Amino acid sequence: MDRDIRLKRLHFRAHHRGVKEADLLIGGFFDARGAEWNDDEIALFEELLEEQDVDIMAWAIGTETPPARYAGPIIEAMQVLNYVPIAR
Repeated sequence: MDRDIRLKRLHFRAHHRGVKEADLLIGGFFDARGAEWNDDEIALFEELLEEQDVDIMAWAIGTETPPARYAGPIIEAMQVLNYVPIAR
């Protein structure tokens, strides 16, 4: 599948999780990092999006340890939380 199509699909899936907080965290992370990913990282994020939102959010904020298959640069970058927009 074409890279641009994969990224557009991921953008939609990352921003339409069903819960506003997950949309902001997961969608914001994708917006901040997705364009720089290689094909393997895109595939890993596609797999990650199959997980439950509560699990992804717990891994991102550090209240749960992510499974070994997700440990690495993507989860480490997600844990920084500097990509979540905060309304003031």
